[in-house]
Amino acid sequence: MDELRIEPGPGIPKGLVVPATELVERFSHSSGPGGQGVNTSDSRVQLAFDVAASSALDDRLRERALNNLAGRLSGTLLVVSASEHRSQFANRKAARERLAALLRTALAPETPRRATRPTRASRLRRLAAKRMRAELKAQRRRPNVD
Repeated sequence: MDELRIEPGPGIPKGLVVPATELVERFSHSSGPGGQGVNTSDSRVQLAFDVAASSALDDRLRERALNNLAGRLSGTLLVVSASEHRSQFANRKAARERLAALLRTALAPETPRRATRPTRASRLRRLAAKRMRAELKAQRRRPNVD
């Protein structure tokens, strides 16, 4: 198994290389395609990466990754699985690509939202929609018996 290379991007201008020793691969039966061979071959791949213990990340990147991936982490372990291909090799490649994409987006710095005002056209559309909704509700009312 080779090291995981992450292309340069926002937050990691020189890219990132995760050593192969920090990646843990597990294989199991896949429920996906494979015909009769699906029961005999371990084609599903689970790739695990411990974010907190990684030597590839400095303190700033580690903190950013832990914050941005908080919902996906099991403790400090990031686990990605792939089982969409018949071959174990293709699933290993897919899991690595998925892990690299997750880390690349997690390590990107947060860009603050620029406050903007609604345009005149959007205000007019909003008011027109409110009028139409009010007319619709007015038609549902019980008619006046007087």
